Amino acid sequence: MSQYQIALVVGSLRRDSFNRKLANAIVKLAPAEFSFKPLEIGDLPLYNQDDDGKPAEAVKQLKAAITASQGLLFVTPEYNRSIPGVLKNALDHASRPYGQNAWAGKPGGVLGISIGAIGTSLAQQHLRNILAYLDVPTLGQPEAFIQAKDGLFDEAGNLANADSKKFLQGWMDRYVAWVKKHAA
Repeated sequence: MSQYQIALVVGSLRRDSFNRKLANAIVKLAPAEFSFKPLEIGDLPLYNQDDDGKPAEAVKQLKAAITASQGLLFVTPEYNRSIPGVLKNALDHASRPYGQNAWAGKPGGVLGISIGAIGTSLAQQHLRNILAYLDVPTLGQPEAFIQAKDGLFDEAGNLANADSKKFLQGWMDRYVAWVKKHAA
């Protein structure tokens, strides 16, 4: 039985996203006591403070899923040296109205994959800055800036490269320990 439910936030809406593949592959490296619930962020309206008193159903569902979780896992691409707008929109929705921040206190992990040599390092740094403000204790080390290369995933979407799998298993082991240490 799962003891830790983790809210999984993929910052890309693209069906064949490298980040979605990475998210699907890395959750398989977690122990059985961890389960991952993908959060839908593509159907959220654009954040507008005027709607704080009457949030859309998609916003209510997002906040409820975050509240029910014991941790957060963000897997994000890098768009123009930062996080995608859809991810920022989800962060804003779930942190508002002021004083009703669903993210607060939930231990988080951040990683991402890109075809670029520096992976998603700048997007991750921007996301970490936002998460610090939102009171999300975020795993600092190891960082995971993954470059998408041929042979990283097999046809079933599993990690096929032994070195990458070993590195990501180490990352997941540290993340699991982080969540256990910080989960309320």
